[in-house]
Amino acid sequence: MKGFKEIIKSAQKKGPKRIAVAASNDEDVLKAIKIALDENICIPILVGDKEIIQELSKKIGLDLSKVEVIDEKDNKCACIKAVSMVSSGNADIVMKGLVDTSVILKAILDKEIGLRTGNILSHAAVFEIKNYHKILLVTDAAMNIAPNADEKRQILENAIKLTSSLDIEEPKVAVICAKEKVNPKMQATVDAKELVELNKSGKLLDCIVGGPFALDNAISKEAAELKGVSDPVAGDADILLMPNIEAGNVLYKSLTYFSDSENAGILLGAKAPIVLTSRADSDKAKLNSIALAVLCASK
Repeated sequence: MKGFKEIIKSAQKKGPKRIAVAASNDEDVLKAIKIALDENICIPILVGDKEIIQELSKKIGLDLSKVEVIDEKDNKCACIKAVSMVSSGNADIVMKGLVDTSVILKAILDKEIGLRTGNILSHAAVFEIKNYHKILLVTDAAMNIAPNADEKRQILENAIKLTSSLDIEEPKVAVICAKEKVNPKMQATVDAKELVELNKSGKLLDCIVGGPFALDNAISKEAAELKGVSDPVAGDADILLMPNIEAGNVLYKSLTYFSDSENAGILLGAKAPIVLTSRADSDKAKLNSIALAVLCASK
């Protein structure tokens, strides 16, 4: 897939999927749900303050006559109910509404009703950038603060499942660092070497891992050639595996605000896809994220 038009079209074919929205009394979230409903990619279950949901829906033209609305004014309880619907099989996807991330994560990680799998939870952002030749995935920009090499392996395995949902077979992974050579004083480069070796030894499957890479070598063939970087991943990365949350978050927001791009974000590693968007994300980004979650749920 080359962009979000194809992703949404594919979601239409594989959907609609049931999406439980926790604390859904938020105008931006409801706008995205309305479009997703119109595009026939989701069957929403709105959990939140029913009175506010009805007022906002009337304002934006969302027809609630065929939408299940569960009245729950307490955000913590709304998260528990939405997550429980997914863990019990009554919904396929959970989505964060007008609630702090920490509150919904507590419900997701609850031992009784949550969506734990034993795997690490990680965030993945998918970008369609005008001046890049294909979809680009950035991970992790929101969850893991300073992952070690084994945690990066798990983050990468989550991302590979996502690229599989996007029909990207054997994605090229660029392990991003500040330079292209291994330096024992720079842990990210040491981790990159370990991940490359795991990939070559067959312990990290269904991808091609290269690194360490500075960002320019990973996404620009010209920059790679100028620096003598001949790795097959150079200039052609599908996945950028970031060294830590600061680097991931800065790149994510730089691409969002400084580039001509569209994006989507999703939380991976749980029993079901989790749409975990920011209040600052656009309606379009929220819609793209829903479509992405539909493809993951279908897989």
